[in-house]
Amino acid sequence: MNADPNLAQGGVTLVGAGPGDPGLMTVAGRNAVERADVVLSDRLVSSGVLEWARPDAEIVDVGKEPHGRATPQEKINRLLVEHALAGRNVVRLKGGDSFVFGRGGEEVLACTEAGVRVHVIPGVSSATAVPALAGIPVTHRGLSQGFTVISGHVPPGDPDCTFDYGALAQTGTTLVVLMGVRTLPQITAALLAAGWPAECPAAVVADGATPRQRIVTGTVADIAVCAAAAAIEPPAITVIGEVVRVLPLA
Repeated sequence: MNADPNLAQGGVTLVGAGPGDPGLMTVAGRNAVERADVVLSDRLVSSGVLEWARPDAEIVDVGKEPHGRATPQEKINRLLVEHALAGRNVVRLKGGDSFVFGRGGEEVLACTEAGVRVHVIPGVSSATAVPALAGIPVTHRGLSQGFTVISGHVPPGDPDCTFDYGALAQTGTTLVVLMGVRTLPQITAALLAAGWPAECPAAVVADGATPRQRIVTGTVADIAVCAAAAAIEPPAITVIGEVVRVLPLA
C-alpha cells in the first residue's frame, strides 16, 4: 500500500474527499476520481466531486444516514473486492479523510486479505478544516497546546463507549466532537460532571465547508440547548475550548 494514485488495472484507491467544498479536495484525489471505472461514494461527498468522474464510470451510493438507510460495511468491503478482482479501477470516496472515523482501515484490510492492491490518498479532515472555516483555530498560543478529536456516535455511559470523560476534562486541550449532534446533551453533561468549566466557550458548526454553513455558539453548560433551539442537524462539529473566542468569525 502506498500513496501513489496511479493504479494498475484492477485495484482500489481510498480517496478522502475533504470537508465538503470540492475546492478543498486534493489534486491527487481529483485525478483518481477522473480515472476511476467505479466510484463507491459516501453520503457526505459533494455532487461537484462526483461530476469529475468519467461519463461511463459506475457511481455506487454506499452512504450511511444517521438513524436511516445505511449500507453495511461488510457489503462495501465486498463490492470493493469484487470490482477490483474483475479488473476495474475502483475509487472509494469518503468525506474528510478515510482514516479519521471513516473505516478506511477496515477497507484496506478487506482488500489486502483478498489480494487486492490498495492505494491511499489522504483527505483534508473536517476535524480541523470545519473549525478553521468557522474562524476557530483548534490550537492557539497561550490558550491550547493541542486538541483531542472524539466521535460522539456512542454516548457516555453506553457499554460501547471507551472514553474516560474525566481524563478528557483534565487534558487542557481543545475538544473537537464529530458525529455528536444527537448525543451532545449527554457529552456536555459528562464533561461538566468531570469538572470541565461550565462557562468554557463552545461552538457547533453545521454543514461546514458548504454554502449552508451555520455556527451556533454558547458554553459547555448550554451549547446542547442552543444547538437544539437552532434545529441543528448532522453533519455538524462541536468545538469546546477557549479557542472558540479567538477570532471574530465564530
